[in-house]
Order: sequence, then structure tokens, then C-alpha cells
Amino acid sequence: MVFRSCWKSRHKNGSGAAPCWIRPGLAALLLLWLCVTQFVCGTGAVGETKNVVQKDAEFDVTYNDTVTSENQTIYAFNHTISRNKTEGVRVTVDLLSQGLESPILFVVRQKQAVLSFQVPLILRGLYQRKYPYNHVGRTLCQPPTRALSETQYFFLDVSTLSSQGTNYQLRVSRVESFTLQTNKKFSFTASPSQPQYFKYVFPDGMDTVIVKVNSDMTFPCSVMSVQDIQCPVYDLDNNVAFIGMYQTMTKKGAITVQRKDFPSNSFYVVIVVKTEDEACGGPLRFYPLRPDELIDAGNRSKAIDVMVSPAINSEVYVMGMLFCLGIFLSFYLLTLLMTCVENKRMKKREVFRIPADMSPAETASLLGKNGDGKIPGVQYEYGSFADNGSTLSSDAITDSATSTDNNYGYTGQEIFKRRPILNHLQHIAVSIERSLDSVGRSRQESLSSVEEDDYDTLDDIDSDKNIVRTKKFLYVSDLSRKDKRILSKKYQIYFWNIATIAVFYALPVIQLVITYQTVVNVTGNQDICFYNFLCAHPLGALSAFNNILSNVGYVMLGLLFLLIVLKRDIIHNRALVRNDLNALECGIPKHFGLFYAMGTALMMEGLLSACYHVCPNYTNFQFDTSFMYMIAGLCMLKLYQKRHPDINASAYTAYACLAGVIFFSVLGVVFGKGNMVFWIVFSVIHILATLLLSTQLYYMGRWRLDSGVLRRMVNIIYTDSIRQCSGPMYIDRMVLLVMGNIVNWSLAAYGLIERPNDFASYLLAIAICNLLLYFAFYIIMKLRSGERIQCLPLVCILFTAVVWGFALYFFFQGLSTWQKTPAESREHNRECILLSFFDDHDIWHFLSSIAMFGSFLVLLTMDDDLDNVQRDKIFVF
Repeated sequence: MVFRSCWKSRHKNGSGAAPCWIRPGLAALLLLWLCVTQFVCGTGAVGETKNVVQKDAEFDVTYNDTVTSENQTIYAFNHTISRNKTEGVRVTVDLLSQGLESPILFVVRQKQAVLSFQVPLILRGLYQRKYPYNHVGRTLCQPPTRALSETQYFFLDVSTLSSQGTNYQLRVSRVESFTLQTNKKFSFTASPSQPQYFKYVFPDGMDTVIVKVNSDMTFPCSVMSVQDIQCPVYDLDNNVAFIGMYQTMTKKGAITVQRKDFPSNSFYVVIVVKTEDEACGGPLRFYPLRPDELIDAGNRSKAIDVMVSPAINSEVYVMGMLFCLGIFLSFYLLTLLMTCVENKRMKKREVFRIPADMSPAETASLLGKNGDGKIPGVQYEYGSFADNGSTLSSDAITDSATSTDNNYGYTGQEIFKRRPILNHLQHIAVSIERSLDSVGRSRQESLSSVEEDDYDTLDDIDSDKNIVRTKKFLYVSDLSRKDKRILSKKYQIYFWNIATIAVFYALPVIQLVITYQTVVNVTGNQDICFYNFLCAHPLGALSAFNNILSNVGYVMLGLLFLLIVLKRDIIHNRALVRNDLNALECGIPKHFGLFYAMGTALMMEGLLSACYHVCPNYTNFQFDTSFMYMIAGLCMLKLYQKRHPDINASAYTAYACLAGVIFFSVLGVVFGKGNMVFWIVFSVIHILATLLLSTQLYYMGRWRLDSGVLRRMVNIIYTDSIRQCSGPMYIDRMVLLVMGNIVNWSLAAYGLIERPNDFASYLLAIAICNLLLYFAFYIIMKLRSGERIQCLPLVCILFTAVVWGFALYFFFQGLSTWQKTPAESREHNRECILLSFFDDHDIWHFLSSIAMFGSFLVLLTMDDDLDNVQRDKIFVF
């Protein structure tokens, strides 16, 4: 300012021509005055300028100096760099004085970069906490050079605004191991004020590498980053997320790096230790009493190992895809082979087929024997054809087919007496003669005008269903009296509804996960998605292609199941067209709508699981579980429909209940973590729903939920339990429902006490436990009723049980979890275990898809042994 003022004064006085009235002597005197003024001003300016001292400094030498506001020190360094070798340069500063008025400013001026930092270095945490660090170490960014060898200079300026002398210690050294080597571990120590970064150059022929960082210390929390070769390098806690890819870590961290993302064929691996551990799930420090109070961070040094390993090549990708497709295509080949064998067996038995135009009497005479020439009643031991010689009376059997006023059931072993088979065949002939006309007419009617309101239009069903459904012992014929055309159309709604739900559900899901993946790729934030980073193989824009590919089994096996169901549906329809008596009057009523819905749900599970694994996290975990709830619910409905075709729930009611389950799943994920109020409300709803469903199943729907329900309950308890001391009328149903209530009440109590963080999995466990309980009850009651399980379903049951066991083993390995922080989740990461391409969770996908397919086959084939048995001999349970 002094120089500028003097120059302006001189310029004003000396510009322009001298006035004419000024004489030459006076002009000389004025010029002399200006010179004296300029000399005085210059002297004053020099007196106020800082004392600048420049030193020629050397590497690996420690300098102990003092700096004040009146002096400034410049350290001049020079070093030789080469094009083929990169050496890092590190500046380390220790502040020796305490209680400073102002910090010391260090500025490093390089050829193409400038680095500045202050000591003490103030780093901020949450809620504006301030942590001072007196020991600072920074690595200088190395500008590239095109020359084979070049000498470059850089200068380090030290200055402060503090008037008192401040002592510091400075050391500049070379980093010998600045360039990382492939498959060689390098160990170092980092802290918040002493970040570290190293360079890696892609070798020839290697396009993808995995940067693995490990530490034996969980805390302090740290960040690993991969950045392009450019200056400046962002290596502080407050700027490390500005560019490149980064992730928080405790003990493990891994980032897959592709050559195509780095034009220079090299990158920096940056390790930064955070000032606080909250991002890694650690404790949060206390809030300072004063906003400007400095907090001592303590010792936050962390020992770290880093290693760069080559990733898999394209051949492994191809092998993984071929292996995945080969496994599931083998199921198609096996199904085709079994179909061919079955067709040959059917052709051999065509000679025993009953002609469609045969009279009812002739039909009855042949129906007593199957294709093997054996009497079905003697072989299967159903109802009146038990080997123990017991049978119902002729009148009782006739009534069971024509009237519902009598009590169909067991009245003791005394009334079960053997009667001539001829009488039984006569009864069958009468029944068939009565039913052929109505069935033939119904098959010829149009299927285009069926409405949901038509399902209960038969007057006789409305008038006597209260009697039929409350009998002590029920047969399938009692609960399969509705028009088959109406029921088939009703159950087809299950398929069309789930197909519609799938379209509307999947499209926004796909759009959302694409957005997630785009955000990850653009921002480089690896904490958004919870991958198994040690086995995450990218392909194109996808970060973990292997986790997506392994879901193809659900889609392929779901499609195969639909084809199997379609084949059975076609065969059954052909049998109905030719009035095949076995199809009309025997076996479990064939309704395939729920099977189509199950196959579609399995395919959608694969699609949505793949969408979830595009970017797995807690916000989209519901995508992976929604159709699991659907599958569990549909399987239970199908089990119930087998013996209760007339009273099974409609598609609208079933999907509305499943929508409520998914709604609670979302609420649990968002609000359920540690929220006691939510768990109380959910447990109450769970118990009430269990009680309502139990009542509905026990009374076969013949009860009303109104204002008088409590009065009726009291009357029943008083009459049956207190006055008469009688047991339950339906013992089998009561046993199932009691066990179901014990299981569900126990699960509700567990949820209320433990309050698990993974609410979606807890809800899925409830559905699976109820499904397994009902399935076990069905198998036990089937065997208890004298029925048998054929070879194919028995093999499917055993095979499926084994596969489910192995699948659950791999599922519980827990390679990642969004219930914890991303850094804590990476502690569970593991290497690939199959073909260097698939991890434990991928094997879970393989095995669970096979197990679900096997479970569906069990439901499809488990009652094939009843295909030649009259429906009034098949028990309801």
C-alpha cells in the first residue's frame, strides 16, 4: 500500500507538461523534492515487509524452526522423476508449541498442483464437533511427465499470523513403496490427520482387479477410495467422497476396479481414517458444552493392509453362465424323459380304457377293476373297502350320494361290515348314470359369462350346506358339489390376478433398481448397496452380475412347472370331453388355477430377487420377499383346496389378505426397529387373525362375526365343556388348530420380546412355519386315512427335504446384512466358493429354486393315488 500511494502521488505530480509560469530553477527544485519523497516512501515500505527466508532443503532431513507473523520461510526442494517409475513424496509436520493464537499455514507449490494445510489441523465431526491434530502428514500429488527423466522443483512456504514465535518440526521424505504390486500385501499406518494413498498401474492383459483392504482393528472407522490419477488427491475425511469410488470399512473392504473406467490405466488407492466411528456403527461422542470447544480425539491410528488381486476373466463369466443354464436345463431334459416314459405306459393301458359310449351298467361292471386287474377298494383301503372287513351299510352309502340329512361318518367298528362288491358296483352305476347328463351339459355351456356372483347359485347348496359342512365326518363328495365349470373359472382368477399384480409390481421395481445402480455408478458411493464385495463380479452397468444370474433358476423352473401343469390340464380336459368316469367321479377334483398362480409366483420371485440384488439394501428388501409371502399363501390355499374345493377362499379375498401382509412388512421395515408400540399392535393383530382363522377353519365357514358372537361362545363353552364335559366334535381339526395357535402365539411372543431388526424375514418365518405345520398335518392325516403316497411324490418329498436342508445352510451363512452399517456388513463378506464366480448366497438361490420346484411337484402329485377312488370314499381333513 505504501508503494502504491507513493506511485500515485508521483504520477499525479509528474504527469503532463510543466506550467509555463514555472521557471527552470523552480522545476529543478521540484524534481529534487520528488526524489526525496520517493526515497522516504520506499524506505518505509521495506520496513513493513515480512522477512522472507528461502532455504535449499533436502529429503529425509528434519528441520526444527520457528515462525512468526514477521518472518516467512520457504523450503526449496528438487528431485528427479522418470516416466517409468513413480516415487511418492510425503510431508510430515509436528507442532511443538501449545496454546497458539493462530495456526501455521503450510503451502506446497508444485509444477501443476498446490497443496495447503494448517497445523493444528481442525477436522469436524457430527454436530460440528471440532478435533485438533498437531501431527499432520500429507502425500504430494505427483504430476505426470512425458520425458524419460526430468528434474522438478517444488517449494514449501511456512507462515502464520501469530505474533509470538511458534516452533515446528518439518520433514520431507520419499515413499519408496508408493506403487502397489499385484498380489503383494503392503502394510502401513494411517490416522485422520495422516491419510495415505498409493498408486497402482494395470499390468498388460489385465482388465479388472480387486482392491482388498484389511485390518485387525475394528475401530477407528476408515474410508477406502479409488481415484483417478489427477491433482489434487482428495485424502481428508471432509473431501474423500468428492470423486472416485469409496466405501467405509472396519476390518474388511473391497472394491472391484475396471481398466475401462481409468483412461490412464492407473489409479490411486486412498485410505482415510474418519474422525468419528458413528458411520461404522461405533459409539457417538458426547455433545460439547460450547460450540467452539475443541475435543481431544485421542489416538486414532489404524494399522492397515492393502493388496490388489486380479479379478476373473471372461472365460470364468462364460463358465458361470453355462453352469447356471446347464443345471436348470437338465430339469427340462429329465421332465421330457419322464413324459415320454409316461406316454408309453399310457398307450399300453389304452386297452383297458372305458369307451365313452358304454352304458352305465357296463361301466359299473368294469369300474370295479383298474388297469392292473385289481379291485381298487382292496388295494387302497378307502372308506368302505378296508381290508379289516368293515363297511358302511348299503342304505348309508346310497344316502351319502343322494342326501345330506343323515350323519355321514363312523358310528363304531360294529357297523363297518363287509358287503358284496356287486352291491357296491350297482350303487356306482346309479351314481354315474345320474351325473353323466349334468356333466355333459355343463361342458357344452359357454365359459364366457361366468361371474363371481354365480359361485353359490345352486339352491340345494344354499339350503343344506349348513347341514353338510357340520357333519362329524366329511368326504370330498360333500365339498365338491358346485358346478365344476364355475369352480374352474373361479380358480383361474388366481392366475389372472397374480399375472396382473406381477406386471404392475415389477415395472416400478425395475425402474427403481436401475436408478439405484445409476446413482452408485455416478456418485461412486459403495455404501448404498450391501453386496458381498469379495465376490461381486461386474458386467456392464451391473455391479454384482453373479448375484443376478443365480436367480435364473426361479424363472426357468417356474416356467417348467407351468408347462407340467398345462400338460396335466390338457389331459384332464380331454378326459372330461370324452366323459372319462375317473375324471368325472374319482379322485381329488382337478382345479389348476392355483397351480398356474404358484408357477407365476415362482417366476416373479426370481425376477424380483434379481432386482433386489441389483442394489440390495433395506429399502428394497421387500422386493425379495413379497412373492415369497405369495408363494407360502398360495401353497396353503392349494393344500386346503384339495379337500375343500367348494369353500376355498376366492382370489380377491386371498390377495387382499396377502396385500395386508406385505403392507405390514413395509411398516415393519420402516418403523419396526426397536419400536415397542408397533410390535404390540402387530402382535395383537397376529393373535386375533390366528383366532379368527382358526374359527373359520374349525366350523367350515358356518359361523358369523357379529354382536352376538361372544354370547354364543359363552353358551358353547358352558354347554359343551361345563354341563356335558364333552370333547370337541372335530378332533382332527382341533388338533391342527391347537398346534397352529401354539406356534403362532409363540412367534408373536418372540417378536414382542426380542423385536428382531429384520421384520420381513420374521414375517416370512411365520408364513413358512404355518405352511410346514399344515403340510405335515396333511401328510399324517393322509396316511392315517388309509391312503398311500406313490413313488414319484415320495421321491419328490425326500429329495426336496434334503435340498431344503442344504439350501438353508447356505442361506444362514450371512454374507451381508442391511441390518447393520455398510462397514459392519462387509465384515461378513467372503470369497467365491463355486467356479470362482458364485458365493454362498448364489448357491442358496440355486438350491432354493430347486427346492421350491420340488415342493410344487409334491403338491401336484401327492394325491395321484386317489385318481381311481370315488370321491365319497375320500376323507376331508
